[in-house]
Amino acid sequence: MVDFTLLAIFIPTFFIVSITPGMCMTLAMTLGMSIGVRKTMWMMWGELLGVATVAITAVVGVSAVMLQYPLIFSFLKIAGALYLLWVGVNMWRSKGKLALSDTPSESTRISKLTLFNQGFLTAIANPKGWAFMISLLPPFINPNLSLLGQLTVLVLVISCSEFICMMLYATGGKTIGKALTQQNNVKKLNKISGSLMMAVALWLALS
Repeated sequence: MVDFTLLAIFIPTFFIVSITPGMCMTLAMTLGMSIGVRKTMWMMWGELLGVATVAITAVVGVSAVMLQYPLIFSFLKIAGALYLLWVGVNMWRSKGKLALSDTPSESTRISKLTLFNQGFLTAIANPKGWAFMISLLPPFINPNLSLLGQLTVLVLVISCSEFICMMLYATGGKTIGKALTQQNNVKKLNKISGSLMMAVALWLALS
């Protein structure tokens, strides 16, 4: 079903890649600051679905077709970047659903579906993620074994690694946000979160 020698090498390799700061990890930290870990998990589910989709298509070769049509990537990148930039600007101005309010009940009205879509779009629209999956996954596929079984195990490893790392980033963001909120620095927290969100948007647009 799976080559355990290759799997033993793949697990630490991908964890190191996951824990490295990137767009999704920065997004998890930013949302952890503004809405807490529990609601940020909806973004994580979307990101995990997006990463799994990229991994599967990279292995089965659909990505080869998409690489011939870079306009698809360009459209997704620009659309995703503009949306994240708009969210970041609103957070900077202490407006929008993600911005913290002086009244706690007004702070976390963003829908679960919006968070899910945000995570999914960020993962799908990241061309570096595609390039990484295309270059990394094939060497860990044993051609003498079942592709379906190996791909299932690799996607599970990828998903677990990404989830653990996003939880670490989101928890760190929540800790920072809680400290600032206790000091009545809600506007400062909004500016920090908004700046990070805009940085993710620019990162996505320029990647």
